[in-house]
Amino acid sequence: MSDGRAEPRDTLTLLRRVMDIIGNCRTLPLSSSVKLDNKDEVLELLGEASARLPEELKAARWMLKERQEYLDKTQREGDDILEAARIRAERMVQRTEIVREAQHTARRVVEDARDEARRLRLEAEDYCDQKLAAFEIVLERTIKTVHAGRDKLSATPLPTVTGPNAIIAGVDERGDTLAGEESFFDQDRM
Repeated sequence: MSDGRAEPRDTLTLLRRVMDIIGNCRTLPLSSSVKLDNKDEVLELLGEASARLPEELKAARWMLKERQEYLDKTQREGDDILEAARIRAERMVQRTEIVREAQHTARRVVEDARDEARRLRLEAEDYCDQKLAAFEIVLERTIKTVHAGRDKLSATPLPTVTGPNAIIAGVDERGDTLAGEESFFDQDRM
């Protein structure tokens, strides 16, 4: 990294750094355009953020998989307890109180497992939603910045220069375009 820091940074931190760099760019004299001095750093930060995003999504998927494995394990444990209670009840018909206690314990374990699984699922969904919402905000800001930049580029007229070295961007010293063509290429007017 260009800043020399060795600390790990998450995607949101990287994108905020890019926004700070772009927000702190100096404007060019006599213009509303800005000059980006550290283009390489911005590209590096965006590249790193792009590389980290799949890792964060993979971590969220891993949490969901872990939750499902926990649900399956807890369901198996609950089923095992219920089966054990059934077998025990069959052996001890005279001792209905013991059978009732086993069934109660089995139900309680299954209900606790379902509650824990529900809690884990909601936490995983909240985590994914928070990450996606943060990324959505960053993307919206980036899109607005891009649109504003494109609007500025399309609205800013070329400066007119007079004098002996007036031929700039296809315009001669009288302000006429050379060879009857426009002074610059506009890809939106194709």
